[in-house]
This record gives sequence, structure tokens and C-alpha cells, in this order.
Amino acid sequence: MNTQPKTALVVSAHSADFVWRAGGAIALYAARGWDVHIVCLSFGERGESAKLWRQPGMEMATVKQEREKEARKAAEILGVKQIRFMDVGDYPMRIGDDTLFELADLYRELNPEFVLTHSQKDPYNFDHPLATHVAQEARIIAQAHGHCPQKPVIGAPPVFLFEPHQPEQCEWKPELLLDISEVWHVKRQALESMAAQEHLWEYYTRVALQRGVQASRNSNLKINYAEGYQRIFPQVAAQFS
Repeated sequence: MNTQPKTALVVSAHSADFVWRAGGAIALYAARGWDVHIVCLSFGERGESAKLWRQPGMEMATVKQEREKEARKAAEILGVKQIRFMDVGDYPMRIGDDTLFELADLYRELNPEFVLTHSQKDPYNFDHPLATHVAQEARIIAQAHGHCPQKPVIGAPPVFLFEPHQPEQCEWKPELLLDISEVWHVKRQALESMAAQEHLWEYYTRVALQRGVQASRNSNLKINYAEGYQRIFPQVAAQFS
């Protein structure tokens, strides 16, 4: 009997993105005993750390350290044991083959049941669609028999795109509304650990409430808080549900 916990992979462009956009899903599955692994491609050290840069004498190394500290604390609150930082740069983010292969190898190691990452478009932040492109390209490499042929390939884990800051401008729409009511208090605590972007705490609380209302309207359930996700690939099922 296989006693290994199921795994999920979250590919986050910056060190805070996974908290705002997928913190509820992460907490929910961690509470169910899953191993949720988070990859932060960047610390968000240039474009998403304005509060830190306003402090006199601030240096890049210190900003990165503070953002990593915040992200690790948030991950711990959400129940995540595995988080890694690839430090590929921020504004601009640049991805080389070494990073792609490292992520592909992680896919092979984890064989995740599903993947969470960014929207495919974002005119306000080029790092976000690049992150989802990298997440999908690494997934394809991990499926290729010619990549490290001595290791088993992965199957086809579904990829879900979490909600961007301005969904209409990103051509994103919710195709799955995930009830996170039971873990909302955990997500809210994780939000408040991201001190460098305090201005987003209430914004993402309002988003969760709005998606909760929509989830209730599209079901016979009473849902207070929800997160929205868009699918890339079709759902495969034996019956309508």
C-alpha cells in the first residue's frame, strides 16, 4: 500500500504571489495531508518591495533577505514544509535553460497531482506570464522521454492559473471556484506576514469575499471565502458532475 502523501506544485513568480493568490488552496491541501511544494522564481526585490526601499540605506541583499524571511514565515503558516527560491532576478526576470531543467527535475521528483501558477497574460507585470510559461515548459520537458531518460517521465498534471491582480486586463476568468472558508483564518494570518506589501491585505480579503459570493451563487452551498482559478487543459472525467 502506498503511504506516500500526494503532492502539489506551486510556481510563484515572486516571493509573495503564492500567498495572495493561492494561499487558501495551499492551506486547504496541506491540512488534508498533502505535500505542497512552492517554487519562488524571484524574491520580488525590485518591483514589489517599495516599502523596504523607502528605508534609508537599504541594500539589495537586505531586501532579498527580508522577502525570503516573509515568504518562509507565510509558507510555514500555510502548512508548507518545502519552499525554494531560484533567485533569477526581478524587473526584469530572466530564465535560462539551467532553471528550466531544475524545475523539470523537480516535476520528475514530485510527480505532482496538480500545478498552480500565474495567468498567461498580465500587461502590468511581465514576470507573471513568464513564470507560467516556465512552469508549463518545464512540465513539458518533464514529460519528454529524451530528458534524463534514466528517470521516469511524469504524466499530465492539470495546471490551474490563479487570479491576477486585474483579471479583466489579463483576459483571465474563473473556471473553478475553490471554497477556502475553513482555512480563511490561516490565509489571512499568512497575508499579514507579508509586511513589505501591507497595502494588499485588505484587497485580497475583498477578492476572497467576492469569489465566495460567486461560489455560493453557482452552487447550493454557503461559501464565505473562495479563490478563483482558470484551467489550461480540459477536465477529463467519466461522468458529468
